[in-house]
Amino acid sequence: MHPTPRTWRNSLGPGFLVAATGVGAGDLIAASVAGHRFGLGVLWVVVLGALFKWVLNDGISRWQLATGTTLIEGWTHRLPRFVGWYFLGFLVLWSFLVAAALASACGVAARSLWPVLPVPAWAAVHALAGFALVWLGRYRLFERIMAWLMGAMFVLVIGCAVPLLDDWSGFAAGLFVPTVPEGSAKFLLGVMGGVGGSVTLLCYGYWIRERGWSGAADHRRSLLDLGVAYGLSGIFGLAMIIIAAGADPADASGNALILALGARLGEILGPFGKLCFLVGFWCAVFTSLLGVWQGVPYLFADSFRQIRRQPAPSGPITRTPAYRWFLAYLALPPLLLLTYQSPLAIVVMYAIAGSFFMPFLATVLLVMNNRRDWVGALKNGPVMNSLLILSLVLFAVLFVVEAAESLARL
Repeated sequence: MHPTPRTWRNSLGPGFLVAATGVGAGDLIAASVAGHRFGLGVLWVVVLGALFKWVLNDGISRWQLATGTTLIEGWTHRLPRFVGWYFLGFLVLWSFLVAAALASACGVAARSLWPVLPVPAWAAVHALAGFALVWLGRYRLFERIMAWLMGAMFVLVIGCAVPLLDDWSGFAAGLFVPTVPEGSAKFLLGVMGGVGGSVTLLCYGYWIRERGWSGAADHRRSLLDLGVAYGLSGIFGLAMIIIAAGADPADASGNALILALGARLGEILGPFGKLCFLVGFWCAVFTSLLGVWQGVPYLFADSFRQIRRQPAPSGPITRTPAYRWFLAYLALPPLLLLTYQSPLAIVVMYAIAGSFFMPFLATVLLVMNNRRDWVGALKNGPVMNSLLILSLVLFAVLFVVEAAESLARL
């Protein structure tokens, strides 16, 4: 693996992957619900969410560039042993349910565009297509496919949002004057938590390694990469709120809200506007599926190896049995959830564990990136620590809200 020249063009790529992977159906729905119910006044929360995800992802990058080890390797060997075991168990559960949700969302998006197959069949097609692309392809092909799909997603959704934005003063106020409408706190926390992903942030370390980025000198490169990526991710989230606020779809929940948005856009912008939005929705969920299929097996293979104290593989990690078995685990068993309803207790455990990950990550970064003897010159400064503490508080509140609501369902 050879380092790439430090040109601006070679400094962009992995950040787009982590941002595109993070824009799943749940994040689109959360932003749409917030825009539908509370209008442009809640735009500021998207900007704040993108900022916090940039801070967390920069922390992951700092650790890896400073130490030459992944964050998973760092917490397995330098923090109490239960941390590694907790994450591995959580990852197996989270991956199963997220994979089912992503396949289902791809099925809904594909059926809305071409209703020749039922949703479960389309879901299986996308799950297997993603499996084949990752199994047979290499990183550069994956990055190229993701770049094209993310570009299409961005252009199509922004193109739908601009004609609906006729209140520029409301847009500016919603962006720069934070307000919390009555009853909006839960939805705003959901939007903030959804911008840019959660567990998939950890994939960034493996994708910059694929690019050959290493050493503290490449930190500026990752700052640019993440800044541009999360800037675009934030703009995409703003566009979803603008569309939901301007289109005023029928009151619905889940994927039905996205379809209702498409129907309203067909009435306002015509059939072509509806088509653009639905294609953009399909691009968003399929890039998320591809990113999870390619990136999350890295996390499992690395965690499994570190906990068992196995030596580093002689070849690419993508060719190891642990990586490939977990890729198959993502693509195949979760399809069963499209036919059989999952037990409520598992859903509750997943919701609680999933919402706990962000404060867990912020805490780990506060501990590990403040040791100068570990990270040297890339040690957190006062501003970075303040932002990490603020993100820890906000995501901890989201965890409490999510846990209380999930337990109330039992």
